[in-house]
Amino acid sequence: MTIATAKRLEGIGEYYFSQKLREIDDLNKQGKQIINLGIGSPDLPPHPEVIKTLQEESAKHNVHAYQNYKGSPVLRKAVADWYATWYGVTLNPDTEVLPLIGSKEGIMHICMTYLNEGDKVLVPNPGYPTYRSAVKLAGGTCVDYELTEANNWYPDFEALDALVAQGGFKLMWVNYPQMPTGKLPEKAVFEKLVAFGKKHNILICHDNPYSFILNEAPMSLLSIVGAKEVVIELNSLSKSQNMAGWRIGTLSGAKERIDEVLRFKSNMDSGMFLPVQLAAAKALGLGKDWYDSVNKQYAARRTKVFELLDLLHCVYDKSQAGMFVWAKIPSGYQSGFALSDEILYNANVFITPGGIFGSAGDGYIRVSLCSPEEKLTDSIQRVKAHQATQVVR
Repeated sequence: MTIATAKRLEGIGEYYFSQKLREIDDLNKQGKQIINLGIGSPDLPPHPEVIKTLQEESAKHNVHAYQNYKGSPVLRKAVADWYATWYGVTLNPDTEVLPLIGSKEGIMHICMTYLNEGDKVLVPNPGYPTYRSAVKLAGGTCVDYELTEANNWYPDFEALDALVAQGGFKLMWVNYPQMPTGKLPEKAVFEKLVAFGKKHNILICHDNPYSFILNEAPMSLLSIVGAKEVVIELNSLSKSQNMAGWRIGTLSGAKERIDEVLRFKSNMDSGMFLPVQLAAAKALGLGKDWYDSVNKQYAARRTKVFELLDLLHCVYDKSQAGMFVWAKIPSGYQSGFALSDEILYNANVFITPGGIFGSAGDGYIRVSLCSPEEKLTDSIQRVKAHQATQVVR
């Protein structure tokens, strides 16, 4: 029997990493022992006190029921306190914070809340692929705005003004520290984003999960004066708190925006397990020593990744933030896919081709920092061994 899929799935392929992980599994079954430097899934655990909180709260008899659709007041207050402490942003925990079962889900919630068939959305190229797929699934139309190395991976606002003059635009997805390029935000750029949104009546959707990783000055787009009028911001405990598998995200913004998204979200899930929320609140209360300890390990790993990239004759910016390193491939390769495949099939090391993030990423690769130093050292040795065979030939 053949059942036709919905039209909304047309042009939506399986997520790249979902496909690639299956291929890597097949290669491992052949005995290849692939080192995966592609995905940004933190391999480090949360703080012990966070795990302890989950254990203790889960043992209580009265925590296993459905929860409030807006999340626990304890978690909402923890989010508001976290924003005040680290970003200098004041949020009302009762009206301006919405806990999410992961910020990736939040991207879909936002698109489903605001987009009608054919509504246009500005999507960064290169950028996180989920922005594009969520827009399409909601019936919207993606319109790329290109980010270039020549423009420091920031939007070209003159080009954007001309682009949106045609009308029909409703949302704009932005993400700083930017993924995949690791570009840090600047206050002046954030101010321009807020002004752009107000000028064109476009809701600026800022995805902000990387602000604590290898970054001494975390920033929120909501810190800009007047931002709440036109900005909503997603955040996540996946990267900064090593809780990716726990699926904990947040949405912050004006009360009106939170209420609007809640209308959709409350029809999609029944809240988050209360002990998980209380453990998340504990995680958000951790001090600077926690972030310093995490970043110390990522910094050591990044040094190894720089060594690997030097071996591949790639060019990169040492000031980039986040748990990846973005690098330009040498001129001998047609695309990042070609370099990625060569290293995968000949050195048993997987690195991400930049082209999966959009056409503007074709000449780049991205290497994850989510592997211990020993695996990074092993990757370097494998690439050296492969290169040695090329010289012999």
